[in-house]
Amino acid sequence: MHILIMGSAAGGGFPQWNCNCHNCNRLRAGSFTGKARTQTQVAISADGKNWCLLNASPDLRLQIEATPALHPREGSRDSPIAGVVITSADIDQIAGLLSLRELQPFCLYCTPAIRRILREDNTVFGMLNRIPNQVSWVDIALNREFHLTSDANLRCTAFSLGNHYPAYVPAARASKLTTGEALTGLLIESSAAGRNKTKVAYLPAVPALDDDLLKRLESADLLLFDGTFWSDDELIRVQGSGATAREMGHIPISGADGSLKKLAILKRPRKIFIHVNNTNPMLDESSEQYQEVRAAGWEVAEDGWQLEL
Repeated sequence: MHILIMGSAAGGGFPQWNCNCHNCNRLRAGSFTGKARTQTQVAISADGKNWCLLNASPDLRLQIEATPALHPREGSRDSPIAGVVITSADIDQIAGLLSLRELQPFCLYCTPAIRRILREDNTVFGMLNRIPNQVSWVDIALNREFHLTSDANLRCTAFSLGNHYPAYVPAARASKLTTGEALTGLLIESSAAGRNKTKVAYLPAVPALDDDLLKRLESADLLLFDGTFWSDDELIRVQGSGATAREMGHIPISGADGSLKKLAILKRPRKIFIHVNNTNPMLDESSEQYQEVRAAGWEVAEDGWQLEL
């Protein structure tokens, strides 16, 4: 299985355009021990030729241009991108779909609830269906395996992570949508000929961890997990106000109930934090937080990583 980490930051990227926090300020000044990052984007393939995007970040066009494997290959119009799987209706996960509006056919996989939000409530996404068969919308059922694109060697299962809808979805609308379809995690398995079965778990936004989720993640060979915030009150301390990490739908990394301790029991997967907010101190590779993460066996995703399983 081939995995491309095209972007690894949370919404706004790093540095964020309007942020003067300690991290962003030092990165712009050239005194930061760490790297700039675009907003989280991952692509996956069983054969290295046909690719499926996991969500569609606001930085998608530039990310495609920075990734030769996703460039057109032949003819006047072409793309190796055969599909996109959407895990939530957050702007971070869907804005890049509008960069794919130039009449290039692909499949778009999401839960029925997310499809209704995009197609029925937001007319701008009508740009994806200006001609017949431009985009094939495929409803995915929770906990039921489906093939990604036409490749039988790449199979995916989506599972619920809760009912956290983005702020632009009215409460009255959210209450009419199917429970559990607002936010999903993905388990993607490849069984290409001549290779052992491999499994990737992709969870860029996780509001809570329970025993059922921990058991599910234990089966993965690679875990790409929500690394948005280091602490629950991170934004409040940086900005002086705002919501906690958990109120925003993200379990923090640190603390007795944080992901670093709760996921320590997972021995099988390679563990990588992704979707890292610009305020997160572990972005600084000279920080205690970064050293703590690395000592615990975790990595912090960077733009441009190419992984092979």
